Amino acid sequence: MKNKWVISCFLAMLFLFMIPQAVTAQGLPDISINIGSGDESEPAGTSALSLLLIITVLSVAPAILVLMTSFTRIVVVLGFVRTSIGTQQMPPNQVLLGLAMFLTFFIMAPTLGQVNEQALQPYLKGEISQSVALEKAADPMKKFMYSHTREKDLLLFVNYTKTEKPETLDDIPLHILIPAYALSELKTAFQIGFMIFIPFLVIDMIVASTLMAMGMMMLPPIMISLPFKILLFVLVDGWYLIIRSLLLSFNAG
Repeated sequence: MKNKWVISCFLAMLFLFMIPQAVTAQGLPDISINIGSGDESEPAGTSALSLLLIITVLSVAPAILVLMTSFTRIVVVLGFVRTSIGTQQMPPNQVLLGLAMFLTFFIMAPTLGQVNEQALQPYLKGEISQSVALEKAADPMKKFMYSHTREKDLLLFVNYTKTEKPETLDDIPLHILIPAYALSELKTAFQIGFMIFIPFLVIDMIVASTLMAMGMMMLPPIMISLPFKILLFVLVDGWYLIIRSLLLSFNAG
């Protein structure tokens, strides 16, 4: 039940992404929402409850997708880059989030394409049932998450739920794989962030030691080190190296 609820959120979000293409190809459709089917055998309020559940699913779907895609690692690493340089709000949060979102679409494109071809499109055409669509949609996402999940993190949640150790990927339920994947992504992002901090930390130490040797105690070292850190980042083409490292980290998985 938990797996179907998670994948339903994913299919709902993917369906929203496919709406503009459908509108462009077929024109703007007529949309009407009716509360109640008029069937006396159906309990009163069932349709309203279904609509409420759909709205609830759509509201939590973005949060679930953040943990099921590469977004977490990317946005954390970009945050470490800004913090290590010490530029405060440069780049702005909107720029970092936008860059992380489009990089996520780029990295997840093959996986999302498989979900669309194997599950969403056949379901919209009526070729497969909802349960079959959920199963087909879960496979590509589980393969992606499992390839970037550490066994130690996966066993943590398996042992906590006191379930048998899964032998294959199909035996791993989504409510265990998703938090394990998120934990692995956070660890990987912090490892990359630590490596990013080292060269900028060296510059801060050199500048602080130089100012102390010159007796300039009252001058904040960050005012002197910030231009040097920006210069170093520009000279080595830092943004290219960061994005390249992120892309390679997912290919390595």
